[in-house]
Amino acid sequence: MTDFNSLKTESRNLKSADIDKMSALEIAQLINEEDKTVAFAVTEALESIARGIDAMADALKNGGRIFYIGAGTSGRLGVLDASECPPTYGVSADTVIGIIAGGRDAAFESIEDAEDDFDSCVKQMKEKGFCGKDVCVGLSASGSANCVKGALQYAASLSAKTISVSCNHNSPLLPLSDIAITVEVGPEVINGSTRMKAGTAQKMILNMLSTGAMVRFGRTRGNYMAYMIPSNIKLVDRAIRIICAKTGATPERAKAELEKAGNVIADAIDAIEAEA
Repeated sequence: MTDFNSLKTESRNLKSADIDKMSALEIAQLINEEDKTVAFAVTEALESIARGIDAMADALKNGGRIFYIGAGTSGRLGVLDASECPPTYGVSADTVIGIIAGGRDAAFESIEDAEDDFDSCVKQMKEKGFCGKDVCVGLSASGSANCVKGALQYAASLSAKTISVSCNHNSPLLPLSDIAITVEVGPEVINGSTRMKAGTAQKMILNMLSTGAMVRFGRTRGNYMAYMIPSNIKLVDRAIRIICAKTGATPERAKAELEKAGNVIADAIDAIEAEA
């Protein structure tokens, strides 16, 4: 049983003790000052984050997938990051998968007790065919979510790589993880509301993990989204500009080659460069 009293994410922030007496500007200033500390806290975990990036990239190179597992805010952040990988990097929708305790409905409506069920996320992992080649990334601000513990234990039973992301140095997830990413951001402005600093920290970490993994998986050319799916006017224009920047082609030539390449930017770049 987790001793919640010992978790920094559950402790009281004395700076905001009188927040209900503050003006709107004072509230905004206080939250802004607290948020400034998050990036510095993440700095302390960069080595662990880098190990996570390499583990995820290695899995992708070997035909594995990335599974984000979480409940509440943590789960929603995982679903968000996973959903942005296909349009940004041109990977299939089952390459990076976000699973939230309580299922799809929990992404839109709070189902708080779902995190207490050890099997809530494991059931969904089984439905998606989670296997030993995949990576399980457990997301829990406090580190206490039973659904995440269960998922990490299940992944380990299949000899899959496990990564945890939490915001307490005494997180119960640490012994369940091959790679433990721990960023202690301290008490929240609103006591226990981990959608705030802890949520921001987890979003920053997920940005690094997925971006780093996709870069090392070869889904960019330099810092260009070479496999982005140009599915609207803005993205088609961006694709043409990327091709022009990489090859020196005119916009007309870039557009024509993009169409020939079936809207795959990298292939259009290769076709132009092959004729140079």
